Amino acid sequence: MNNSGTATRYGILILLLSYVLRIFSTMGKIIIITIILLFSVHVHAQPYVLVLGTAQDGGYPHIGCRKQCCEQAWNNPDNRRYVVSFAVTDPETKQWWLFEATPDIKEQLQDFYELTRGAYKYLPDGIFISHAHIGHYTGLAQLGREALGAKNVKVYALPKMASFLEQNGPWQQLVRLQNIDIIPVAVNSVTGLTKNIRVQSFTVPHRDEYSETAGFIIHTSQKKYLFIPDIDKWAKWDKDIVKQVQKVDIALLDATFYSADELPGRRMEEVPHPFVKETMKLFSETEEAIRAKIHFIHMNHTNPLIWDSTAQQDLMHAGYKYAIQGMKL
Repeated sequence: MNNSGTATRYGILILLLSYVLRIFSTMGKIIIITIILLFSVHVHAQPYVLVLGTAQDGGYPHIGCRKQCCEQAWNNPDNRRYVVSFAVTDPETKQWWLFEATPDIKEQLQDFYELTRGAYKYLPDGIFISHAHIGHYTGLAQLGREALGAKNVKVYALPKMASFLEQNGPWQQLVRLQNIDIIPVAVNSVTGLTKNIRVQSFTVPHRDEYSETAGFIIHTSQKKYLFIPDIDKWAKWDKDIVKQVQKVDIALLDATFYSADELPGRRMEEVPHPFVKETMKLFSETEEAIRAKIHFIHMNHTNPLIWDSTAQQDLMHAGYKYAIQGMKL
């Protein structure tokens, strides 16, 4: 065999090998891409929480406030924050539930529609109400005939809250006209929504003028979320908040006030809440992984966590988080 024939054979062999390698390379890429896509679909299909509001009942900026804390929000709409609320979604069934019907419900429903790119119905499959303070239930009025004229929107509430809505105007008109459908929920019960989502309801001590005050644990197929937007003080509760946070993946906790000096001239006893500093002290000896579960929410306009970047950074350096409107958890 001469050198030219040998070279030709080697050339053909190399060419064949290059084709084989290219085929396997392409197949490998296809396999890898397929795995990534399947994994992405699986991850995307898991239930999640979408934060729609982080402020205390009066919102941010606050009515009548002309102090520095609110001036930046009056002057720049991008700095404004809606009243505390979030959505729980099940991408697999294309269902979702709203927690709290706030005075900002109109904007929050629109935000949810835009943030999810219209993947879900405009109205939720149900609304969970924690208690009868203005930031948590008055948005139901927007479902009435003067506004949306909704039909049979399920409203989940503990017994006293359910009775309050059924027996007092204008809420009883929403019931009578079937704008809403009250679903009474027993204390310490678990409400199954889909195979992926269950909601556990319990009570916490708070200023219960018209109803009891609920807290919730949202059980999903992947995570557990603890939600306590209002409570008088952790010490008044018959449960240990540190142990409760240890049991969940994410805790959305009352952060109405950062410290005791936020309302000069007003007795803080009239509006009792655990100060953020008090909560941080309770968790100061816990592991970093436990502190990282806490997302402070329900912030009054005086709370620097809602408007001061330095306070926000200090909080995060201490291992905690604060809820951000639009964040996915």
